Amino acid sequence: MTTPDAISPVSRTALAVAAVRAWESARSDKLFDDPYAAAFRAAADLPPARSATPSPLAVGFAHHAVIRTRFYDDALLAACDAGIRQVVLLAAGLDSRAFRLPWPADTSVYELDLPPILDFKEGVLDGRTAVARCARTVLPVDLLDHAWPEALREAGFDPTAPTAWLVEGLLVYLTADEAAAVLTAVGELSAPGSRVATERGSGNTVRPDGPELARITSLWKGGLGGGMVDWLCERGWRVEEYELRELSELYGRPVEHPLPTGFLTAQRAG
Repeated sequence: MTTPDAISPVSRTALAVAAVRAWESARSDKLFDDPYAAAFRAAADLPPARSATPSPLAVGFAHHAVIRTRFYDDALLAACDAGIRQVVLLAAGLDSRAFRLPWPADTSVYELDLPPILDFKEGVLDGRTAVARCARTVLPVDLLDHAWPEALREAGFDPTAPTAWLVEGLLVYLTADEAAAVLTAVGELSAPGSRVATERGSGNTVRPDGPELARITSLWKGGLGGGMVDWLCERGWRVEEYELRELSELYGRPVEHPLPTGFLTAQRAG
């Protein structure tokens, strides 16, 4: 099994997200249950946080990750309720949705990411004898390589069928051109009725106020920034936006000062 030190810095951010998901899953009022998050965290054997008292921004990032996880869970299951049976997780990292969500029996889930993080993930899942609740296909690919769409098709993906795409925690680590290339490929593979869920871009990137986040946000390149919604609308997607504050209240987790961020879902016009 690949060790964490062989995983790229961007891919290692998935370990921080897994730690947040493990913390949330242990709550009595949890918004989701990820039974594998703690195993990922333990397998990484990360050192303890530098500060016993996290900064307000660090708390805000953790809150964002929790709400984001629940929102995307709901968005994917809503797509299945609408009849979509093909799901693609781009930059899947340590996502365990194939194992923990109640998928319809005929759902196919494709997980795409770099080989080292997927090898680490599979090693942990094998150790837990995890069983997917759908037809699961893991594809070790580089999403910056223009060949990934062909690899997806060769793995059984049907571009003529509607697809639910999840692009979680990826675009901010890409340049505008790289983000546009990934989303252009998604559009070319999306039949009418396909859906995308991702973070809403921002023209004002929040920067850390402490070292516990600098190792993550120093990797940010901004993606499409504040032009994300317009970019999608101009290319045949109908977009709906969701504010973090509103979702926090909806899920019963309001906070006084949530990060000024949000998410979006988009549907491919017919």
